[in-house]
This record gives sequence, C-alpha cells and structure tokens, in this order.
Amino acid sequence: MHEGHAKDDHIHLLLSIPPKHSISNTVGFIKGKSAIRIHREVLNTKRMTGLSFWATGYCISTVGLDEDTIRKYIKEQDKQDE
Repeated sequence: MHEGHAKDDHIHLLLSIPPKHSISNTVGFIKGKSAIRIHREVLNTKRMTGLSFWATGYCISTVGLDEDTIRKYIKEQDKQDE
C-alpha cells in the first residue's frame, strides 16, 4: 500500500499488486481480513458467520503516468470535499 485515506462512507487506497496476483482476490482478501479485524476490535463481536461490513463492489483503475495525480487526490481528499 502506497497511499490510503478513509472517509465516512468509503476508502481510497493506492496499491501495488504484482501481475501474478488477481486483483479481485487481492481486494477480497483485504476486505475480508479488515472486516474480521473491525468486527473483533471495534465492534466487539465474537461470531463472524452471517456478518458483513463492506459493500460487495469496488472500483479499480490502473495507474501509469498519472500516479502522482492519484497520490495527490488521496492526500487532499478532505480539502476537495469542503
């Protein structure tokens, strides 16, 4: 993970994923592990079956020459929302 910023209703992450790994599997892994941790540590729930935290979808964009623009957007997200 290179950059990240959390808002009330969404999270922006700038990740570097090697080509040998599936994007959907990587996103699923991150969402699954973080949901378990949030349920255990923040929501203080013991059971994990039947619970959900994240929405089922996600948005992916490949970054090339515009990586600096994406980094700046993530860092300054709060300023743009005002």
